[in-house]
Amino acid sequence: MEKLIAKNLLEAEAVFLRPNDPFTWASGIQSPIYCDNRLILSYPDKRTAVVEGFVKLIKKEYPDVEVIMGTATAGIPWAAMVADKMGLPMGYVRGSNKAHGKGNKIEGKVDANAKVVIIEDLISTGGSVRDVVDSLRDANTHVLGVAAIFTYLLPKATSAFEDMKCELRTLSDYDYLLEAALELDYIKDRDLQKLKAFKNNPNDSAWMDL
Repeated sequence: MEKLIAKNLLEAEAVFLRPNDPFTWASGIQSPIYCDNRLILSYPDKRTAVVEGFVKLIKKEYPDVEVIMGTATAGIPWAAMVADKMGLPMGYVRGSNKAHGKGNKIEGKVDANAKVVIIEDLISTGGSVRDVVDSLRDANTHVLGVAAIFTYLLPKATSAFEDMKCELRTLSDYDYLLEAALELDYIKDRDLQKLKAFKNNPNDSAWMDL
């Protein structure tokens, strides 16, 4: 499944690899990879593969789940489709409290002690999902884990999830993506050294000179 999802990401152009012409992330990091998993929503067959992958993963890793929660905004459509497939309640967590009405941050009915799985589309450093985990824990729910489509496998994300004491499970990751990219002739063997060096130390731009 990991390789299939990786190929789907590349074919949908949801992931771009440019080891010789890097992107600049919002953080200022020079990166050989850029990911926009929202594009998969426009391809029914690839979208279905992601939803089925999530359902399979959650049933295996979190069989006691009672509620599916999405991250705003990228995780919301995936959470909705997965919850529908599994016949479970669904909600989502806003980036900040609603500015009017009840001022909700958590949308949807989530009872105290409910067993929750959070769905996110992409894990980079893990910073954005931390607030979602904290908000749900503050609401006295039991967060079983986070399920995401893809992770860059950056060391900072590993540390973040360890610090949160929260499990992360993904449908695919950076290593599987590199394998798929080679098979599809999306990259060349000579590009691998740069791409692997970036993953190991994204804050060091020395990878660009390899």
